[in-house]
Amino acid sequence: MACVGCHVGGSLSFLGSRAGRKLAGNPFCCGGSNSLVSFVGHSSWKSFASVCVVKPFICTRSEFIVSASKRSGANSDKFSYLSNANGSLKVSEDRVVVLVIGGGGREHALCYALQRSPSCDAVFCAPGNAGIAQSGNATCISDLDISDSQAVISFCHKWGVGLVVIGPEAPLVAGLANDLFKAGIPTFGPSSEAAVLEGSKDFMKKLCDKYDIPTAKYQTFTDPSNAKEYVRQQGAPIVVKADGLAAGKGVIVAMTVEEAFEAIDSMLVSGAFGSAGSRVIIEEFLEGEEASFFAIVDGETALPLESAQDHKRVGDGDTGPNTGGMGAYSPAPVLTKELQSVVMESIIYPTVKGMAAEGCKFVGVLYAGLMIEKKTGLPKLIEYNVRFGDPECQVLMMRLESDLAQVLLAACRGELDNVSLNWSPGSAMVVVMASKGYPGSYKKGTVIKNLEEAELVAPMVKIFHAGTALDSDSNFIATGGRVLGVTAKGKDLAEARSKAYDAVGAISWPEGFFRQDIGWRALPERQSSR
Repeated sequence: MACVGCHVGGSLSFLGSRAGRKLAGNPFCCGGSNSLVSFVGHSSWKSFASVCVVKPFICTRSEFIVSASKRSGANSDKFSYLSNANGSLKVSEDRVVVLVIGGGGREHALCYALQRSPSCDAVFCAPGNAGIAQSGNATCISDLDISDSQAVISFCHKWGVGLVVIGPEAPLVAGLANDLFKAGIPTFGPSSEAAVLEGSKDFMKKLCDKYDIPTAKYQTFTDPSNAKEYVRQQGAPIVVKADGLAAGKGVIVAMTVEEAFEAIDSMLVSGAFGSAGSRVIIEEFLEGEEASFFAIVDGETALPLESAQDHKRVGDGDTGPNTGGMGAYSPAPVLTKELQSVVMESIIYPTVKGMAAEGCKFVGVLYAGLMIEKKTGLPKLIEYNVRFGDPECQVLMMRLESDLAQVLLAACRGELDNVSLNWSPGSAMVVVMASKGYPGSYKKGTVIKNLEEAELVAPMVKIFHAGTALDSDSNFIATGGRVLGVTAKGKDLAEARSKAYDAVGAISWPEGFFRQDIGWRALPERQSSR
């Protein structure tokens, strides 16, 4: 067979790699100067003898993507490429190309886990970010408009995408999963009708009422005067929530009546959260320990993931305003096996059955924010998210040992009843590094250095990028509030914590900050600052 690299006059690249290598001595390549191969997402060179498919890449006509088959003993008669003139590709039935929608730390973690999946040929991420692209965990498609369903569908058809994983909540609420499903593309993520579980806290609360799911006592208001009168009756502390999506910032835990009034005015009068805050939920304050519980759902069956615990407040000791999350660890000791069974029976299963009964079956990941009440020791549902949590996803994906691509495909096909998950022993922890000023205003474009060195401080350290870009000098710069998720795995939580904070200490970013007490509830002797 003629040399593929020289035949096309260009380079061959395996999705995710950083550098090309010549194929000298390989039966598929003459090793000529025009023949380069890179393995996207693989840190070590692998034999080209396993290559099964080549197709044109997006960048130029002379670049090609090569998908590597895990089959052994492959030879030239098993090598095929360019199935048709427009560059479309038919992927072998037992393998899959995945497109991850989103560009934050959660999506980076999903790309990291999917790339390690034995059945996953290649991982795209749209739009992705500079850190994801540089890490080699996915090929980022920054110019794909994820708000344009037809553009996403066309991309999937062109590049043989066999699974779409939608990370953020906004595309789910907007109906991207609906459109992909209609186009026949397997999609992990709920329909817009089911995504209203997160899109409207009022809907979630009414579902809890109807199907006897334990949650905090509440009332919903659109009139500020009525809302304030209810606060006067209930007293403080009390919780004020924007009904719609507010990027994780629409929840105010008011310790005084005056603080609750200010929160009500900011949402219903000043419009601080736009339409998301045009309706508010006033909810009783629950005292206890928060925990995050995740389950993958196929419409009827729910498969629990490992437990995790987030740290929502911006400051050490759980002080200051709420954020999207400043750190997390897994497993969470507060969620014992017995409590996990209670959560499944009293919260998750009734939700799955209730959604089906309401005519909007849920397919995707249910993320239940829980409060383990101090007075009863039992879980109550605080809120639902309809996607993997961020930063909990980072620690879960560090510990997952199962083939994530096949698990998510099973959910899309309604076949979770025969699926089980394998997790690495020990613990994982993520420490979020954020721009100074977050969750308020903050400066963008500040330079971050020593990231590669930080990942080398110890084995099993991984930095997930949430809000980074590259400047003209190829330095990483901060573009968001939460910027990095410095994640580590250890034999126990103490070791994971030590690794994570050692890596944080190796990063040079004067304009960033982080909590110094992540894991303090599980490691009470470490409550004080390091």
